[in-house]
Amino acid sequence: MKGKHEDECRNFMKVLLRRPGGLFVCGTNAFNPLCANYTGDTLEMVGDTVSGMARCPYDPKHANVARFAEGNLFTATVTDFLAIDAVIYRSLGDSLALRTVKHDSKWFREPYFVSAVEWGPHIYFFREIAMEFNYLEKLCLYRYTCLNVIFSSVLHDSQVMVSRVARVCKRDLGGSQRVLEKQWTSFLKARLNCSVPGDSHFYFNLLHSTSPIIRMHGRDIILGVFSTPSNRPGGCAVQGSKFNSSNAFPDEMLNFVKTHPLMDEAVPSLGQRPWIVRTMVSCFTVLLSFKEENVPNESGSSKWSALNLSRYQLNKIVVDTEAGPHRNRTVLFLGSSRGNILKFLIMPNQDNSVTNSNIFLEELEGYNPDK
Repeated sequence: MKGKHEDECRNFMKVLLRRPGGLFVCGTNAFNPLCANYTGDTLEMVGDTVSGMARCPYDPKHANVARFAEGNLFTATVTDFLAIDAVIYRSLGDSLALRTVKHDSKWFREPYFVSAVEWGPHIYFFREIAMEFNYLEKLCLYRYTCLNVIFSSVLHDSQVMVSRVARVCKRDLGGSQRVLEKQWTSFLKARLNCSVPGDSHFYFNLLHSTSPIIRMHGRDIILGVFSTPSNRPGGCAVQGSKFNSSNAFPDEMLNFVKTHPLMDEAVPSLGQRPWIVRTMVSCFTVLLSFKEENVPNESGSSKWSALNLSRYQLNKIVVDTEAGPHRNRTVLFLGSSRGNILKFLIMPNQDNSVTNSNIFLEELEGYNPDK
């Protein structure tokens, strides 16, 4: 590839998923992404290769996520060499291929995709994004956020990096032939609020990693690592409702969906404060609690809790929900950019509210790049 270093032109594996009968793999293939199916035992390729466009990024440095749900592949990546067209895309199944609106900053603006999880009728995508602030919003942000974020605002041409969760309905059929044809009608997004309360809230705006959905005290929750620097459009069409499918929505509703994907308020933290606060720290872990028929909205139907953890830049999380001799404890393993692993025992209250009983167990040195 002209203009690229030889090391960048190798085939970097960016998608590796289990599927019935084997594995589904996508690689950058020297900036010409391709996907293929392989047997699970002998790793022999099955059938022909599949285009990696909208399923795998061209550049190995670009973030992407992918997962199978109900026989369809859901991906969040970029579709072009210049990484201008960010997309959430459904393909390779019996359902109609759908994507997000192209080149519309109300839907996406420089997203960094972190993870994707399936819960109920939805797929949730977690990511960081450069949030669009007008002049008044910038003044508000200056008043209520920490200096780290203000500096970030200057460095990013007055754009502020925040973390958001977006979701789509798995069985969305797209819009009409006039509005949102072959595009999502259920796409919604909301800001994730991970902050320390006080006279001036201290925000942890960058999401690095999330856990799968785990069960704790009768509730489905998600854990994430953060650091500093009723029926309405956007709902799912279901049998028995006024509209049996999304492509039966009237054009007025579809136009509203197209121009209003962002929820009005952020998703708040459960308990409104961190679980653990330590000195010399840079990262937080947040718990997302799903409720039945959960939609991230201004009514607060999604609730959160935060956990402040590390001396290092934390960027990965693994959760063991069956730790201990009786397999009834929850232990977090948090990986850092320096290769250290922090181990915590978390013991929230029965309602998953703030507690002072969380215990730091040990710090392991998995890999030290300085040695």
